Amino acid sequence: MKKKNLDWSNLGFEYIQTDKRYVSNYKDGKWDDGSLTSDANVVLNECAGVFQYAQTVFEGLKAYTTEDGRIVTFRPDLNAERMMDSAKRLEMPAFPKDRFLDAVTQTVKANAAWVPPFGSGATLYVRPYMLGSSPVIGVSPAKEYQFRILTTPVGPYFKGGAKPITIKVSDFDRAAPNGTGHIKAGLNYAMSLHAIVTAHEEGYAENMYLDAATRTKVEETGGANFVFVTKDKKIVTPKSSSILPSITRRSLLYVAKEYLGLETEEREVPLEEVPEFSECGLCGTAAVVSPVGKIVDHGKEICFASGMDEMGPVLKQLYDTLTGIQMGRIEAPKGWIHVIE
Repeated sequence: MKKKNLDWSNLGFEYIQTDKRYVSNYKDGKWDDGSLTSDANVVLNECAGVFQYAQTVFEGLKAYTTEDGRIVTFRPDLNAERMMDSAKRLEMPAFPKDRFLDAVTQTVKANAAWVPPFGSGATLYVRPYMLGSSPVIGVSPAKEYQFRILTTPVGPYFKGGAKPITIKVSDFDRAAPNGTGHIKAGLNYAMSLHAIVTAHEEGYAENMYLDAATRTKVEETGGANFVFVTKDKKIVTPKSSSILPSITRRSLLYVAKEYLGLETEEREVPLEEVPEFSECGLCGTAAVVSPVGKIVDHGKEICFASGMDEMGPVLKQLYDTLTGIQMGRIEAPKGWIHVIE
């Protein structure tokens, strides 16, 4: 299979249209058989539920070329389960887990020529999403839905190494208690756009959101979970019912405990405790771990011992181990690697 003629090592994190995408429609209480299509356009009624009341959920995962030449995805079963939870919260019909996995396999296989080669630093980003497709004018769930998967090759999140970033404590709230912060709904990301643009204008890479109820506890950023390292190398991640259950975070906690022998803890993290940590990072699909060197809380700087030059030693261990598992250099736990071909 001949790869596309792309400059793989210099790809950005941007959309590039690939050959095929998967589409399945829900009507009269059931999903159709679904199929691959070459048409990248989505044609909907002007009054579709997704346009009127933002009834849409999505997922994000990647396909990799491993060291031995296989094309694989990482823990797609958890993406399927999380998407089912998201759909339930927005009164959308769940797309079955087995069909989700089959659709991912079909779509990646059909776009195998777009999966970057091993060692390029690039991957194939896989975006499953679902939307309300039938007309809705009163505030109510749509009656018909569309499930789709698109793919696009993307470059590494970091260019020239994982340099620590500077973030700010945001004055905006990301999610309310009992709201939708724990699901991957498009509306959560829409409300974060103004906050992230504002942060960028002020010279920061991201926002640290606090809990909306008390504004005293760390939650997450607009698109990633936090991971902290204590002075005695314990891994601590914030626990809250209003943050997204990151698959990367869950995987890092397992790697920390089972592969590196580190103690881990999921608990509430007060903002006032943050200066006591030695390392801080953001974790998610895009970068696995993005190091944070400094947090600015309304003029007060919180600087971590790991500094602004490179990723801290413990986070680097986590990053190297998890990416080693994903790329086939390190043996994976059972069920983590889904082989496409």
